[in-house]
Amino acid sequence: MKVASQKQVSFKWFGMAVQFSIIILSACSERSFRYFDVVWDDPGKSGKFDRISGTNFSVIVANESIVEVSFLRTWQTSMKGSCVPINIDQRYIMRRGESGFYSYVIFDRPQGLPAVEVYQIRNVYKLAVNRFSYMAISDTRQRNMPSLTDRKQGRTLAYPEAVLLTNPNDSKFKGEVDDKYQYSSEIKDDRVHGWITQDHFAPEGFWIITPSNEFRSAGPVKQDLTCHVGPTVLSMYTSTHYGGKDVTMTFKEGETHKKVFGPIFVYLNSASLKEQFRTLWPDAVRQSSNEVEKWPYDFVGSKDFIPPNQRGTVAGLLQIQDGGGKAQPASNASVGLALPGKAGSWQKECKGYQFWNQTDKNGNFLIKNIVPGDYNLYAWVPGFIGDYMYTTKITIKPGGNINLGSLVYNPPRNGPTLWEIGIPDRSAAEFYIPDPNPELINRLYSNNGTDKFRQYGLWERYTELYPKQDLVYTVGVSNYHKDWFYAQVTRNVNKTYVPTTWQIKFPLQNIIMGGNYTLQVALASATYSRVEVRFNDPNVKLPHFSTGPIGDDNAIARHGIHGLYRLYTIVVGSNHLVKGNNTIYLTRSKATSFFEGVMYDYIRLESPPTKAT
Repeated sequence: MKVASQKQVSFKWFGMAVQFSIIILSACSERSFRYFDVVWDDPGKSGKFDRISGTNFSVIVANESIVEVSFLRTWQTSMKGSCVPINIDQRYIMRRGESGFYSYVIFDRPQGLPAVEVYQIRNVYKLAVNRFSYMAISDTRQRNMPSLTDRKQGRTLAYPEAVLLTNPNDSKFKGEVDDKYQYSSEIKDDRVHGWITQDHFAPEGFWIITPSNEFRSAGPVKQDLTCHVGPTVLSMYTSTHYGGKDVTMTFKEGETHKKVFGPIFVYLNSASLKEQFRTLWPDAVRQSSNEVEKWPYDFVGSKDFIPPNQRGTVAGLLQIQDGGGKAQPASNASVGLALPGKAGSWQKECKGYQFWNQTDKNGNFLIKNIVPGDYNLYAWVPGFIGDYMYTTKITIKPGGNINLGSLVYNPPRNGPTLWEIGIPDRSAAEFYIPDPNPELINRLYSNNGTDKFRQYGLWERYTELYPKQDLVYTVGVSNYHKDWFYAQVTRNVNKTYVPTTWQIKFPLQNIIMGGNYTLQVALASATYSRVEVRFNDPNVKLPHFSTGPIGDDNAIARHGIHGLYRLYTIVVGSNHLVKGNNTIYLTRSKATSFFEGVMYDYIRLESPPTKAT
């Protein structure tokens, strides 16, 4: 297993010669096997790749138990335009008795550096192509994989990452689509991923373990890459995947900043018999649990990494009160701390640390190991729309413990529910996800219903299902599991993309004249879209509501069932509705490609408010 070149560094302590094999992963000539890079550019430009090599090597700690080394690159004015204007210190730790090594990176922007936009920060490990063939991401997402040669001999589909395997070395892969985005995960679910060898008697595993997500951007449901054909293993710290420009890390000229990414743990394991290769995954999962229990580590050499005894906790009770009445426990809610902002701003926040946990069945929450600083507390509750924010700034002091007591979230609501479509869970997974084109499948997901949305080309099925007329959904008759397509995309008509207009038909027995109805529209994703809403007149020139241009999360093309969450509360005057049958028209007015579209999370029509609301 070749990861990088090695350099033997000898130290002497107490008259004993102790030799450590330090894996030099920055200042090596064979950089194709492992590298750390940043995608960045000057504000408003497209993006440059900067593969970081340290120019100053130093030993931070060296004793019989641990060695920590540093590869620092300090930004100079002469680097302007070619290197990201950030001082970058790559650190590596080897501990006696550990089967692997720890890696972390310190970003530091002192005063006086130019403005910059950072789109992606990652570690990349390229494993031996002739050895690693089995990939594992989760208990249900693991398999033998095609090779890089198979991809090169295949046919590129709608974008370079997606390749139809036409002449693979192993015939069982023929007719499959390989696309690295099919192996993305929400970061809350990505504790460990990697590859296993099967080429000789004793199989070996190479794993990246991420014991905490505090240093990753955009919150726990942000999706990102894990592994892909190469064989390649990734540690993604931040990226614009599934978020677009809204999750760019942007610094103004002269803006200072410091952040520690990691440590992550690169874990190596092996089995004694070839037939035992499947045991390496559960062993890696156990090791991942061990690393989580040890977090935050107490052996990190940098003073910028906050040790356990200097971190704080926040506890409380979250309740939910929807439309009046008694508050109920907000069970299974996601509660977290992120930099101060607006409600929901955490999903776009990239510069600071974030700390998340879930409430128990009674709504109690405890968030531990918080880095000192100023935060807001945010939350969302499955089954309810909108975002909660505790508006008072929370200041975490070293070793401090804060109990916020009982908090009550009043989700957006103006009146009783007349009807609803979907489940408010920030995902389109409950809607109709079609079977893939049988000639464009990935067999990993053929019998995996929960991941069916990861199949390639599902957006094209809309035109096949609705070749001439768009989707019509009738409240009380239609079933959103079967009759609401998972994404409102363009229609392909003779190789020309045209806008689509979906209809929601519903009856009203009575109209409360002079009152305002409310249409709640929650989007799970948007890519280069504008959604226009009209009531009972599809031809009115100006829509009754328009989102305006929104989104570039690209979740449709990248097999994600959600991107960034958006909620629109639309006031509907009673004069726009009629007694009897009504129709809401949802128009995606922009159409230039396959991938422009929106995914709905949930739609609800509310009557005018009553005293009980």
